[in-house]
Amino acid sequence: MQQSRPAPTDSAQQEERFLYAGYHSIISGVDRHWDYGGFPLPDGGFWRYREPNAVVVVEGNRLRVAAVPLTRFHNEVQILDNAKNMFFSTRRFTMPDEGTILFEWEMRARGINTRPRDLYDGFVSAHLLDFSTGMAFDFFVSNDTIATVYALLPFPGVPAPPDPEPERAVKPKYFCDFNELPLETAPWQWHRYGISYCKARDEVRFFLDGQEVGRYSEVPCKVDGCILALGLMTEKSIEDGRSVSLHGQGLIGEWGPFTITVRGNGEDGEKARP
Repeated sequence: MQQSRPAPTDSAQQEERFLYAGYHSIISGVDRHWDYGGFPLPDGGFWRYREPNAVVVVEGNRLRVAAVPLTRFHNEVQILDNAKNMFFSTRRFTMPDEGTILFEWEMRARGINTRPRDLYDGFVSAHLLDFSTGMAFDFFVSNDTIATVYALLPFPGVPAPPDPEPERAVKPKYFCDFNELPLETAPWQWHRYGISYCKARDEVRFFLDGQEVGRYSEVPCKVDGCILALGLMTEKSIEDGRSVSLHGQGLIGEWGPFTITVRGNGEDGEKARP
């Protein structure tokens, strides 16, 4: 069990911090912290994000997954074509009504025969996903590019958000903002990532190696909770009823444990910096 729950500090701070990993359970099946992700299909089946020949290695609190080459694709549903191998956390993390929650972790990526400077040809990912609203806060990492992702997505089976009259709507109903960062990275280079969310202020913030690299206010849905997801992915639009996401490339990703810090009791969100 990869969790510890120290008592909060003093009443002015109201901080709780714990770890989430449990990657051994992917292999053992005991006290599962992670399952293969996926979504139900219209015909009653289920699409599982599982590369059949992926090699999964767990070293302590670190998870490494290699799929070389990638093979999974879907010719009709974009969200099923994108993720090739993905694990969902079995725990859903509750967002505090006041204060902030901060998720921090280390991650690195290596693309094999992926196209240079084309993030969407193959990347390693980490996600905060809310299947009750469709909100997603993510980091995508390739050999040479890192992007934050802020999205409201039509996940299969998730109720659609309220749809205002077109004449009154000032923002799209669904969206996905891939913010490619002007920062240098290299294949298999470790970085420390962080995503914080403040429900009371409808604000999400992204951190890389201790520095804020993105912030969005006016998050359109109140996120009451989220799961974590770890992926090997592409992001290429289906063309003429056919997936074009694969050309023999492969991906290797590695993730460390997640540190989750909850700061409540009205603590200023500015203090959520890693």
